Amino acid sequence: MKKYQCTVCGYVYDPTVGDPDGGIAPGTTFENLPDDWVCPECGVGKDMFEALDD
Repeated sequence: MKKYQCTVCGYVYDPTVGDPDGGIAPGTTFENLPDDWVCPECGVGKDMFEALDD
């Protein structure tokens, strides 16, 4: 599963961890995050994230 990085603050969404504080279970891919999910560090939307190379 691909990791995604916030282009604003550098937070990395790791699907193997999820976003426990945001109610996102481990194993949730970035594509399957709710449309209204925001970066837990700076609050920007999914459109401000880019995929990281493996």
